[in-house]
Amino acid sequence: MKLIIAYIQPEKLNAVKKALYEREIFKVSVTNSLGCGQQKGFHETYRGADIEVNLLKKVRLEIAVNDEYVDPTIEGIVEGARTGKIGDGKIFIQNLEECIRIRTGETGGVAIG
Repeated sequence: MKLIIAYIQPEKLNAVKKALYEREIFKVSVTNSLGCGQQKGFHETYRGADIEVNLLKKVRLEIAVNDEYVDPTIEGIVEGARTGKIGDGKIFIQNLEECIRIRTGETGGVAIG
């Protein structure tokens, strides 16, 4: 079992969800987040004041999958999120020690679904 965490551009969320659905990956947690990487933000002028915006809007996806779904999940995220420009995002993969479905008490891969 793995926990896949991806940071993507907010406008690419629908494309990523579509690519994941095509691969039969339906269980995704989505959170709005702020961050910066190579983009380093940008400068803008607001009412005459120069403002440095270095925390950009991103979307964080968390997807718990069984081992056979790791590669299709990564492929779906990359297919939906890639533009070829700086700021496309990052994917992190962590081992998932245990998963427990609260309603039934099932554990392990069965609990992920």
